Amino acid sequence: MSITPYFSSSAKVWDTIEWVYGIPDAGYSGWEIVADGRYRLDNPANRKDIHEAIASTDLGITVHAPYGDLNLATLNHPIWEESIRQVCVCVTNAAEFTDRVTIHPGYMSPVGKLLPEKAWQLQKEALVRIGQVAADCGVLACLENMIGIREFLCQRPEEILGMTEGIEGIGITIDFGHANTVGRVKEFLPLLKNAKHLHIHDNKGVSDEHLALGMGTIPWDVVGPAVRKDYSGVVVVEGKSPEEGKKSLVVYKRWFV
Repeated sequence: MSITPYFSSSAKVWDTIEWVYGIPDAGYSGWEIVADGRYRLDNPANRKDIHEAIASTDLGITVHAPYGDLNLATLNHPIWEESIRQVCVCVTNAAEFTDRVTIHPGYMSPVGKLLPEKAWQLQKEALVRIGQVAADCGVLACLENMIGIREFLCQRPEEILGMTEGIEGIGITIDFGHANTVGRVKEFLPLLKNAKHLHIHDNKGVSDEHLALGMGTIPWDVVGPAVRKDYSGVVVVEGKSPEEGKKSLVVYKRWFV
């Protein structure tokens, strides 16, 4: 299987574009754009800066759609529609740069907890609409497994499979950092054959710390060989800065290459 390391930093979304030039210097082949803050793709000035950075660095690109204050499973209909709209706009604009966009599932609001089947249905309906836009643009929108906060959907492998199965334009992003916060790293390994995108970062199994690889409790000696065996594509190392990314790359090269 062929895998390629990209770097991403949600901590840098309000920083100017200069930090991106450190990604190739840190040893990475690509950049996953977190499309928020200064990097929202619905802003033409942001897209211009991104195009210039790509031209100067020759970085490959994937995109992470915005998720703050959005909820694809909310029973509040105007918020649900706006959440779908923002993700679809991101997917459409991302097609200028990539064929992979990661999206977050929704979560159970206080009202949603009273009607969990309805919240699930709304999440599925949202994915159908997003998937159609993605397919029309030649993009795969990949739903990501979530962290150990009770309200979030898609914390279990069988849940994310059931949520995405059979929907055109929709794939799966496995995030092993997220899986560690729910104690399910090894349970997600069989899904590598289904995954279309991959995120890795470390934590100590309690919260989503986004530590450098090797600084937490994820067994990279188990995960890395499984990825090499069963997955082909981009592996995004998520970190706070390219300098931290250099530390992660040492562990990545030990177990993933």
